[in-house]
Amino acid sequence: MTNTILPPTALTEEISKPDFTFDPSIRRDHAKKYRTSEWYDGRGEIKAVEDGRSFEISATFTLKSEVKLVYGVLNPSNPVLAEIYKSRGRCVAVVDQTVDELYGESLQAYFKHNEIPLETLVCRAWESDKTPETVQRILQFLGKDGCDVSRNEPVLIIGGGVLSDVAGLACALQHRRTPYVMIGSSIVAAIDAGPSPRTCTNGQLFKNSIGAYHPPVITIVDRSLFRTLAKGHIRNGMAEIIKMAVTDDPVLFDLLEEYGPRLIETHFANFDADEELTQVADEVIYRALYSYMKHEGTNMFETYQDRPHAYGHTWSPKFEPAVKLMHGHAVTIGMAFGATLAMEMGWLEKGDRDRIVALCSSLGLSVYHPILEDSDLMIQGQKNMRRKRGSSGLWAPLPTGIGSCSFAGEVPSDLLISAVEEHKNFCTSVPNEGKGEQMYLSDLGLE
Repeated sequence: MTNTILPPTALTEEISKPDFTFDPSIRRDHAKKYRTSEWYDGRGEIKAVEDGRSFEISATFTLKSEVKLVYGVLNPSNPVLAEIYKSRGRCVAVVDQTVDELYGESLQAYFKHNEIPLETLVCRAWESDKTPETVQRILQFLGKDGCDVSRNEPVLIIGGGVLSDVAGLACALQHRRTPYVMIGSSIVAAIDAGPSPRTCTNGQLFKNSIGAYHPPVITIVDRSLFRTLAKGHIRNGMAEIIKMAVTDDPVLFDLLEEYGPRLIETHFANFDADEELTQVADEVIYRALYSYMKHEGTNMFETYQDRPHAYGHTWSPKFEPAVKLMHGHAVTIGMAFGATLAMEMGWLEKGDRDRIVALCSSLGLSVYHPILEDSDLMIQGQKNMRRKRGSSGLWAPLPTGIGSCSFAGEVPSDLLISAVEEHKNFCTSVPNEGKGEQMYLSDLGLE
């Protein structure tokens, strides 16, 4: 037997003969038959290069995520959850331990009334529980040795910001993408962490550094759940509303100036509230959610770094765990300092800086902490954040007025240090020198 060796030109001709084309309409035609989930969709294109040695692929992923304001979601006659789970034959739920203590019987009664089997994992979700180990525990519950959740079966998550982060991450990992429905039991979860696509757990001394982009398919915001929150948690969550008011919605800022203290006192119009305050509570929640998701939801995978909702979150991920601050207090310290920095840069009028700081202080939130004076920590925080945001720049959101912002690509060390000094001096005239009420995790027993 003799082997025939083709010349290179002949070999190229042999390889290039097949038709390496793909019609995307085939995938569209198969959409209903083969689609994994009603909430997720995708398209793709593949192009062969003429050299017969490479090809290019481009793909897009589409998801639908809905946010609903619902009052009394656990009332057995409320149809919202039943409409989601009745046809699926069961509900698999991950529930915060405190929520279970307060609402566990109501949750069981709801699904029993609607004749839907309920399988529940009760999970403690303090800041100290925001670890890979907690994510792994939830994965065991969702997996083959637990409920064996299908990849198109929406898990129900009910809890605060920590649980939304870790349970959302578990859903992102289970089958690589398992949908979930989020009911936020705290202000932070309802306004910010709940509808957010950013699921995460903490890294070593840097918050939220391990995670995946995986938003809930439905977020249900029920302010009736705020009635059982401690005032410290109500106050803590207000920070996430303030950041959207400062950067995006001046009407929301005005509402917070006028009604903010009463919203805290009445637990968002759940106690001793008249019709006016009830309407204001709903408007504040809706405006905060809309402003947040207008930027977060339409930039679902942080493809771009012009993100107003990161205001107050540039330096705080580094100093928050260092001194064990409540998240909301760390954010308002970051916002207040950011306002002073913006003023020093000529971006913000002094009167607007003073209004921002005054609003935070009037709600009992912190605007200063000596940790800001740790220059090494602050500079390291900038380095960490620059890497997290893609190394092209720091892109720190800073206010340019009430209801608007821009983004600082860099903050030189000397400017950072001088702005801290200016902010420190200014806060000597602020009530309690910038200290807030119940500002540490230990104040609410969350260490």
